[in-house]
Amino acid sequence: MTRERYQPVPFDVAATRKRWLKDAAFADAFAALEDEFATLAELLRARQRAGMTQADVADRMGIAQASVARLESSAGSRKHAPSLATLRRYAAAVGCDLRITLAPAKKSKAAARKRA
Repeated sequence: MTRERYQPVPFDVAATRKRWLKDAAFADAFAALEDEFATLAELLRARQRAGMTQADVADRMGIAQASVARLESSAGSRKHAPSLATLRRYAAAVGCDLRITLAPAKKSKAAARKRA
């Protein structure tokens, strides 16, 4: 019996997103969740910059690793949005300050289509 070696299939996330965004329904749904995606990406970038695992962050926050996993995945969920206090603790654990900014809204393609 020969063993086949695992050969991962390359997946270009940016190219796939660009292709999918050409679909108006996908683009509208993606735009509606853009802030959640940005929050998740920021949490992951901060943890990776700090060179930490979820277990490391959990230890510093005094919570279970599963709770950090849930926190990182819930950033994209409107059901279980983390509180500001939790985000502050996460930021402190990865050596960051939590900063929240409000920026003028961008006019989305979806909004332009609805007005037309």
